[in-house]
Amino acid sequence: MNSTPKIAFLSVISNSFVVILKIVIGLITGSVAVLSEAIHSSLDLMASLIAFISVRVSGKPADPEHPYGHGKVENISGTIETLLIFVAGFWIIYECIHKLIHPEPIKLPVLGISVMIIGATINFIVSRIVSKEADRVHSVAMKSNAFHLLTDVYTSLGVAGSLLLVTLTGWHFLDPIIGIALAIYIMIEAVKLMKEAFPPLIDASLTKEEESEIMSMIQSFHDEYIEVHDLRTRRSGAHEYIDFHLVVESTDSIEKTHRLCDRMEEMIMKHFPHAHVLIHPEPESKRKS
Repeated sequence: MNSTPKIAFLSVISNSFVVILKIVIGLITGSVAVLSEAIHSSLDLMASLIAFISVRVSGKPADPEHPYGHGKVENISGTIETLLIFVAGFWIIYECIHKLIHPEPIKLPVLGISVMIIGATINFIVSRIVSKEADRVHSVAMKSNAFHLLTDVYTSLGVAGSLLLVTLTGWHFLDPIIGIALAIYIMIEAVKLMKEAFPPLIDASLTKEEESEIMSMIQSFHDEYIEVHDLRTRRSGAHEYIDFHLVVESTDSIEKTHRLCDRMEEMIMKHFPHAHVLIHPEPESKRKS
């Protein structure tokens, strides 16, 4: 049975608990950093829901209306999740600037620190589980979700540290300043994630390293063909699509050429287990013409 949807749902449950906890404690303590974290975690919850839905949809087999499957749903999900991170970042900065202009004392800071540590611990454990599953199934949506959870760990610990400093020094301005720093951090990390999630939506090629690896595998059969050209690659969710033209001797039989293509496909799929490989054989005479 596919465990991916269950693990995606686990992040929904954990985020729901953490969000409720942070909102309640943020209102009690009056800390803008804690409330900002609650907002951040709320967007994490939305991201978890998107990831949960996307892995269920993207896992559906190809059908007449979607002959290439539903893999790009994951890339759409990852892109939306990244945009949510930016929304969270701008909202946190806005709230922190307001707090700098109108500073207020923090009530029960120890309670806020405790909640941040509890939330960070829960999200760290779940992020490791989700990340491991994302690597196993090559899921962009799950990887985005794991990243959301991990940023929440860092920001929660940062807020806990700021509350501790405010308690020890009485410098209330540290609360919003650290909140701004954390917002900038998660927005920078979101840019990196966007670079991975968005390109497949416009059918960008695989990385140069991946294409070089594919060409090396093809060229390992160089004694059995004349030329290879028009290599094209793209990624859709967890799947890679690879196609190229293979020039063979015009005297080679269809059976011989077919066996060669099968062996090439087999080698490529050992390194790219989710790949869909399409090889177009051409006789040498056609290439010369």
